[in-house]
Amino acid sequence: MPTSTARAGPSSYAYRDLTGYYDRLAPEWAARKNRYYFEGLIRLLRFLVPRGSRVLEIGCANGDLLAALEPAYGVGIDLSAGMIEAARSRHPELHFLQMDAHTLQPDPALAGPFDYVVLSDLVGDLYDVQGALEQLRNVCHPRTRVVVTFYNYLWEPALKAAERLGLKTRQNLQNWLTHQDLKNLLELAGFEVFKQGRRMPFPLYVPLISGILNAVMQVLPGIRLFGLQQYLVARLRPQGRQGRHSCSVVVPCRNERGNIAAAVARTPPLGTRTEILFVEGNSTDGTLEEIRAVMARYQGPHEVKLLQQGDGRGKGDAVRKGFAAATGDVLIILDADLTVAPEDLPRFFEALESGAGEFVNGCRLVYPMEREAMRYLNLLGNKFFGNMFTWILEQPIKDTLCGAKVLAREDYEKIAANRSFFGNFDPFGDFDLLFGAAKLNLKIVEIPVRYRERSYGRTNISRFRHGWLLLRMCVFAARKFKFF
Repeated sequence: MPTSTARAGPSSYAYRDLTGYYDRLAPEWAARKNRYYFEGLIRLLRFLVPRGSRVLEIGCANGDLLAALEPAYGVGIDLSAGMIEAARSRHPELHFLQMDAHTLQPDPALAGPFDYVVLSDLVGDLYDVQGALEQLRNVCHPRTRVVVTFYNYLWEPALKAAERLGLKTRQNLQNWLTHQDLKNLLELAGFEVFKQGRRMPFPLYVPLISGILNAVMQVLPGIRLFGLQQYLVARLRPQGRQGRHSCSVVVPCRNERGNIAAAVARTPPLGTRTEILFVEGNSTDGTLEEIRAVMARYQGPHEVKLLQQGDGRGKGDAVRKGFAAATGDVLIILDADLTVAPEDLPRFFEALESGAGEFVNGCRLVYPMEREAMRYLNLLGNKFFGNMFTWILEQPIKDTLCGAKVLAREDYEKIAANRSFFGNFDPFGDFDLLFGAAKLNLKIVEIPVRYRERSYGRTNISRFRHGWLLLRMCVFAARKFKFF
């Protein structure tokens, strides 16, 4: 593990000054002056950190923030003995340790790993930011998420003025870091940042006004850059192949008789075992009979299975039924129209298994398309929704409706368990998975594919009717992700 030579310790002036400062504040910390800011911080972190997680907070103060996250197992660390004493008194159900973030010591309470490590408005106080971030590697595993919140440096003059006027708790001399500064330090410490954002451009509480102003201002270009609350979500940098896994390829199909045999023949072996699961959606062209015929004569390496959609309708319902019945470690969606070639699936599988991404999405908007593969209005619509999703989910999304998507089954089960957060209204299945992956803070990556013309059948997508539905879903997602 990389180490940093500059450390703050008990003998340093920085350590003694900071310890004394927070010891003096401990008795009055719960009555901090700007409650509106703190309550907004709680809402943000509750959104980023699922209830019931194993959570470690570095710089926990009196433990109120950690308790608000409702962890299944929560540990707080703070430099100040006064803060730790207050935290233990206020939240006896949690574990608190007096410890320096720059030198995390072995302790039974830190026997992780943790699902989330939270540093909330702490990096401004750290004597050696990179050194403290390097220490986090001792309590993280590849699926741990590190969530860092920090002040926007553009607010430094205003916050100093607020301290002089008694409107804000006075702070020690701060490190004022930009998103890029902190992203660079995390990368030097062995982490990879994949999500970032800003909130609360109007941090003062004015009844009936503050909520409206923040909702409007944080979506306006330019003005939203002034959000006082900044955050980053990071994970350990992947170290290569994470292991060998089995794979389930789910193929939703309705009136796709002419593509069934090709879907089986062209799907390459994936991982330790490949299962192809057709989910037939009440076809009228003999698709069901064709699947059964292909299964009867197939003698290849794959396990080919059939599931009938029954009373359900739409691709989204078919995907959910297929994933529920799948037995592989890795779940893949392959559209039965084969406009995304089955031969491209190994790239998706490798991206997931190597750790490069945790939700792998196909992108049809990089390579030139065959002449009739996507009509011009569809192309414009896809680009519009890609930009919308990049803004909403705060991860780069270029193509929201490419049928090829890959994720681990354990992650899908978490998405399914939390589906009530968004509701079960997505007829396509793409948005349900993208929303869920972003809410779980999965690293989303896109793989460019060449989009081809159909060789059989016709599309089930209506440009205008479904386009209107997609727009409504974007508004719904914006409300859930941006205006909570």
